[in-house]
Amino acid sequence: MSQPVLRVDDLRVAIGRRQIVRGVSFEAQREQTVGIVGESGSGKSMTVLAATGLLDAPGAVVSGTSTLAGDVELVGASARALRAVHGSRIGFVFQDPGTSLNPLLTLARQITETLEIHRNMTRRQARSRAGELLDEVGLSAERLDAYPHQLSGGQRQRVMIAIALACDPELLIADEPTTALDVTTQAQIIDLVGELQREFGTAVVWISHDLGVIGQVADEVTVLREGEAVEQAPILDVFDHSRHAYTRELLDARPRVDGPGPAPAPADASVMLQVNGLQVHYGAVRAVEDISFTLRRASTLGIVGESGSGKSTVAAALAGLASPAAGTATLDGADVFAGGRDLRRRISLVFQDPFSALNPRARVDVSIGEPLRVHRLARGRRQRAARVAQLLEMVGLPTEFASRYPHELSGGQRQRVSIARALATEPDVLILDESTASLDVSVQSTVLDLLARLQRELELAYLFIAHDLAVVHRMCHDVLVMRAGEVVEHRPAADLFAAPEHPYTRSLLAAVPPAGPREKV
Repeated sequence: MSQPVLRVDDLRVAIGRRQIVRGVSFEAQREQTVGIVGESGSGKSMTVLAATGLLDAPGAVVSGTSTLAGDVELVGASARALRAVHGSRIGFVFQDPGTSLNPLLTLARQITETLEIHRNMTRRQARSRAGELLDEVGLSAERLDAYPHQLSGGQRQRVMIAIALACDPELLIADEPTTALDVTTQAQIIDLVGELQREFGTAVVWISHDLGVIGQVADEVTVLREGEAVEQAPILDVFDHSRHAYTRELLDARPRVDGPGPAPAPADASVMLQVNGLQVHYGAVRAVEDISFTLRRASTLGIVGESGSGKSTVAAALAGLASPAAGTATLDGADVFAGGRDLRRRISLVFQDPFSALNPRARVDVSIGEPLRVHRLARGRRQRAARVAQLLEMVGLPTEFASRYPHELSGGQRQRVSIARALATEPDVLILDESTASLDVSVQSTVLDLLARLQRELELAYLFIAHDLAVVHRMCHDVLVMRAGEVVEHRPAADLFAAPEHPYTRSLLAAVPPAGPREKV
């Protein structure tokens, strides 16, 4: 076997007395993809950042070796040496292109910068090459003068790939590059990286918490838990003959479109929410056009579609965060759009990112207690404290969590707090807007179990907005498929997944990662 593009041996990272990464070793060969997988806090990103010389945590001590193509030692390298390889020999694609791209610079300026620095191109030469790169990643060179906010999430991620591959690097680091993307865009990004890898012979290290995605991209897998590699094997062996219990837990936690669906909804459930002809316009943009649906008590309606399809706009209109241009919505017979605060509190919203949804300066009891105070659902501090404790128990958290701040909680715990806050208003309808999209698959599974239990106990109606069709299959009784603000299919979930009628629905289902790994060609 030839010299590996990246060889990592006995890598260790300590911050103070805490060992974050514990003796991790792996190799990445030319044209090979190595998957690094594990839950949040397992040390995935820390391992790769330390191995590539990007770790900048105060007090961090890195030991071991990490060699690029046998000639550059990255651990302990000087800033000058690292600048020479970052961007030229090592490319990076991170999870959120919205924060990775400079919002004040055009795409042309951001792509040409690395070409001018590392390839000594003139501005004209660099712009010409930037146009070629955009073409190679599936965007038109005409978008060179666009700004990041003028692109969709998938388009921004394509720009990040163009920047990462601008200098034909030997190694590409992809850190959760598809986590926030819908299934069709995720599939396109996976295929794009594979095509470019075959064309340029690049070695890829792909970091993810989702073994379903890793199964589509990786040749070899390293499973991390608490900073330690608990399993390292070819991808087929990991799926078919995993040896470690933790790996099997990650595999079992994945939602699957061929898995079990939700428990049947009550046959005689009353209509809770009725929406007819809903339209929402943002200036000349028709975000939602003529949407109608019925949501019954103790049942779940899934709304699916790609980014920009209008899913979240429907939620915003029903929650009073966007003004409808036309249409009606009634909650248990009362007009939602004309109703006052007492009616509005019966529709609660849980957002995708619990960290940004919670005030970082407010303790858990303050965040959950605020709607109790605003809607006068508990009198006095003592009654509010008792209700907060009850809500925490309801979502499976110890009552002592009331005194904690969001940064002291894990992602799953923060989302449970967000659910408890949404339940504080005693709603009839809970709108879940991508509420598990940012969670690890194992944490996601426990949150979905929690939502199913709460629905049974409280007879809640859920409006479940998601781009992950496997999660929708697990949770939803009915599914409404949106595209460009319009409904293209609306049917019972079992019928839709068994025999989708619209070509767009079939394309969404075809983009879902299969249960097993994809054989590399």
